[in-house]
Amino acid sequence: MSDRNTLPSDAGTVIVGAGIVGCNLAYQLTELGRDDVVVVDQGPMPTTGGSSTHAPGIMFQTAEPKVLSKFANYSRQLYSELEGRDGQQAYKEVGGIEVARTEERMDFLQRRVEHATAWGLEDPQLLTPEEVTDHLPLVDSDRILGGYYSPTDGQASGVVACDALARRAMDGGAEFVPHTRTEDIELDENGDVQAVVTENGTVACDEVVVATNIWARQLGEKLDVHLPVAPVEHQYTMTESLDELADNAQDVTDHPLFEGYENVSGEKAKRLLANPDRPILRDQDNAMYYRTHGDSYGIGSYNHEPVVPAPDDLGGNDPDGNQASVHDFSERFMNEATHPDRPDKAPRTASDELIPATKDKELEFKYNGMFAESPNGLPIMGPVQGTAGLWVASAIWITHAGGAAKALAEWMETGMPKLPDGPIDLAHCDVNRFDAHEGSWDFTRDIGGEEYRIVYNIVHPKWVWEGKQRDIRRTPMYHAHERRDAELWASAGWEEPQWFESNADLVERYEDRIPDRDGWEAKYWSPIEAAEHLHVREHVGLHDMTAFNKMEVVGPDADAFVQRLCTNDMDLDVGQVRYTLMCNEAGGVRADITVTRTDDDRYLLLTTGREVGNNHVAWVREQAPEGVVVNDVTSSLAAMVCTGPDARKVLSKVADADLSDDAFPYFTSQQFYVKNVPVTALRVSYAGELGWELYTPSEYGETLWEHVMEAGAEYDIRPYGNGALDSLRIEKGFRLWGEDLHTEHNPYEAGLGFAVDLDTDFVGKEAVAAAAAGDNVRHEVACLTLDDPEAAILADRPVLDPETDEAIGYVHSAEYGYSVGACVAYTYLPPEFAEPGTDVEILYEGEKYAATVEEEPLI
Repeated sequence: MSDRNTLPSDAGTVIVGAGIVGCNLAYQLTELGRDDVVVVDQGPMPTTGGSSTHAPGIMFQTAEPKVLSKFANYSRQLYSELEGRDGQQAYKEVGGIEVARTEERMDFLQRRVEHATAWGLEDPQLLTPEEVTDHLPLVDSDRILGGYYSPTDGQASGVVACDALARRAMDGGAEFVPHTRTEDIELDENGDVQAVVTENGTVACDEVVVATNIWARQLGEKLDVHLPVAPVEHQYTMTESLDELADNAQDVTDHPLFEGYENVSGEKAKRLLANPDRPILRDQDNAMYYRTHGDSYGIGSYNHEPVVPAPDDLGGNDPDGNQASVHDFSERFMNEATHPDRPDKAPRTASDELIPATKDKELEFKYNGMFAESPNGLPIMGPVQGTAGLWVASAIWITHAGGAAKALAEWMETGMPKLPDGPIDLAHCDVNRFDAHEGSWDFTRDIGGEEYRIVYNIVHPKWVWEGKQRDIRRTPMYHAHERRDAELWASAGWEEPQWFESNADLVERYEDRIPDRDGWEAKYWSPIEAAEHLHVREHVGLHDMTAFNKMEVVGPDADAFVQRLCTNDMDLDVGQVRYTLMCNEAGGVRADITVTRTDDDRYLLLTTGREVGNNHVAWVREQAPEGVVVNDVTSSLAAMVCTGPDARKVLSKVADADLSDDAFPYFTSQQFYVKNVPVTALRVSYAGELGWELYTPSEYGETLWEHVMEAGAEYDIRPYGNGALDSLRIEKGFRLWGEDLHTEHNPYEAGLGFAVDLDTDFVGKEAVAAAAAGDNVRHEVACLTLDDPEAAILADRPVLDPETDEAIGYVHSAEYGYSVGACVAYTYLPPEFAEPGTDVEILYEGEKYAATVEEEPLI
């Protein structure tokens, strides 16, 4: 690798950071034809001094989020093609095993098998204790109940991989400049990137990618971009030589990279460069992981209280080999139980139990390894809204760096993230997904520490933060919800009702239509959700939808802009409402939205809330031409929906408007008063019943809520939460963007061709038109119901062909449909399996559930 300090005067793209992410990205960009890429780093190369230098390089591919497994699988394939300077393959495919010490963990490992099957990983297996020791003979089989084995997991040295990737990138024209600390990023008068300022000079450029991982926050702060990246420390140790591993002893001092590695890492380089000879290992019940380093065992521990140093305290590539960690290795953390969730056993005790060969052996090398956490544990990547040319790639582990860089390079070059097998949706990784409070160091520090705490915990998909950073955003109806004993869950900082304990009396009324639940699917569920659902279907309910993202598009060219955004015909009269889609250039569904024309030059766009809603706002703003203003009015408008067969009767008591079908048709909007509160009302309902969405300035929100509740008292109106809404909408076939609708599918695959008008011009029209003609339709949406009316499942499990047992898709979303009397699941299947009446199976919690493809909507 180049080892010079000469900076070029200009470049097309500057990547700040030459760790595993930066090197991967430089390689991928050159593969796409770019030859004007410059990579700068504060340290030497390839031993830059960050996580890539000191990480043990274990690569477990299986994760519950699909995006992480897809990234990891691509990384594995890429690293397997790399050749280190010693002539050996950079990736060591030794397999990976996760062991269970409890029945709860064994259930978790079964979910591992199901997620791996859903995401297309090769040959996932459950092992008996004896089968674990067949692969890992030093493990005490009496201490475990079994294991999960992924044969293609393995290990990749960050230094070896970085060097190999950088050499490939340089062959493609990229330049690497070490010993060059980035001090600032210059913007022009329009706020666009124009140069990177380093300690050794300035490089004019069109784009800059912040790929500095644990250091990302500091650079972002210089531009008032508050990246919620938390650096965290965990312990890593390597034992003295073990007699049991003597046959794997390795002398790496003649490795071409050893001298540089030793200069940065000291004596431990002789261990870090040594290869494993057996599967990598996790003992997640004790928050520990393991790999062999020649004749030594490496022991990694997350089993201690979180340590989140302030970004400004981070070190650099220091001669002491600490590589940015702020705190010295703590013997207390290794020899005492300090983890908040694991108070009964010290990490060293747990390690010696599992691998008795390590007992009483000296821990020859001990240090704190650094990595970066984000608020949802996923990467932070993509273009930063409002600063053209600024990209971020952070909170990415070596396991996922290859896939993440491939997706990002495609995004930078073509406008759409994708992997070789097709587009990949990055909504939950997008740098623009965050709300303002998440950029504070107070929030970033606390949630970064919490993400560290739960990194090896068994976490339910519906679990939400409980102890820290709650009660940040309150809808105007917050106190009204508290008075009705709402079960509040945090979503994007909003405290949102999942159900209302005040509705507990409804459970007895509907108990014969509410199947009992137990097991995994019963956690974070209440039968009150079911009762609320049925009450809305049969009577009337009121739901707080303030947290759904709302945009106002204003300007003399707003009509042309809205048409350019949307796939449907948007030639609307004032007061008309239309359901439509926004697509990217590849025809993937970027969002589904409801658009209301509120004036000649003014539109209201309503889209998905929760974690992904801000991505839509950012994307719309990015598309907006001069003369059009896009305002995020989410917080300034209170929103609620009154829905159910009695909704008209309730609202007619307090609205000074005629709500009849003739006077107020479906998909129209009017402004009127509800008693003394000004309201913009839309005759639509995500629950699929007669209903009106009501919008009012936030200061009127609670008053409006109470007006409607009082008017509905004689009709037994009830508030209902997100749990009921999710099951109501799935019965009606309404999509939820980010779950059963996203950029990986086009409108025709998603069954939403009715929201496309090919006589109009819109972003992605060429690709959408091709899909309309039958091209690019690899999968089609399928609505499934479980044949067993008592059963309920959760999402992200494989859908199987009953005849071959092969995975043909996965469950995107699933809720019990209390009105149809069956669990409803949405998936995407090959067209031949998506025909109504087709029988399939779903693997869930170790059992196969028979399911049938149905015509939609179900009701």
